[in-house]
Amino acid sequence: MAGEDRDRRPLLVTKRHPRSPVSEAFRTLRTNLSYTSPDQPLRSLLFTSAGPEEGKSTVAANLAVVLAQAGSRVLVVDADLRKPVMHKAFKLENRRGLTNALVEDLDFAELVRSTDLPGLFVLTSGPIPPNPAELLGSARMQRLLPALAAAYDLVLVDTPPVLAVTDAAVLAPLVDGAILVARAGVTRTDLLKEAKEALERTGVRLLGAVLNGLRPDTEGYYYYHYRYYYGDGAGRRTDRGEGTEGAGEEL
Repeated sequence: MAGEDRDRRPLLVTKRHPRSPVSEAFRTLRTNLSYTSPDQPLRSLLFTSAGPEEGKSTVAANLAVVLAQAGSRVLVVDADLRKPVMHKAFKLENRRGLTNALVEDLDFAELVRSTDLPGLFVLTSGPIPPNPAELLGSARMQRLLPALAAAYDLVLVDTPPVLAVTDAAVLAPLVDGAILVARAGVTRTDLLKEAKEALERTGVRLLGAVLNGLRPDTEGYYYYHYRYYYGDGAGRRTDRGEGTEGAGEEL
């Protein structure tokens, strides 16, 4: 868990261990998201965190898996144009992707890749550009996201940490909602609050937060737990936590 290398990637526990408690926790997240907007279903959802290595990519990737397993057509968009990992998670090449769509104004259908899970598709980052924030804030991106949302049941957009760079804040007004990911023992409370306020300033609907990485030592084994918090707009909060041995790496 500590440290990082070029091969680091989100672990798809929901694919490898679909009956595990962590997979059930992600299914709970899937269900709760369906209740957040019953009259107008979510079509696009942004994932970010306060800082690096807090699990945002892991959460987005595993949620995508359980959504596809339930029969939805899901697209994961790797909009982290600084440190992309979704191509590693789903074992895809990354020669062409989002940056090509934005720089060359290509049809996204030429760039979206299928995975070995029916209904799950990925638009990888493509080559890392010198100007990520400018590309993500471009008119082409403003046209692309609605087109993607119209083509799939749900689009999950992975973005860089909101306090590190402006990319997540630039994209937030273009999506239907956002989820803030935090990691126990890593995310500072003051930075989490600052990240929440930064997202709220964009006007995006902040649907809730995911707390992961709880690691109580139980009989010599480590367990990774995921806990989901939901606000109902009236100050009330509900939560659910799950865990399983060796749930995965956090990014």
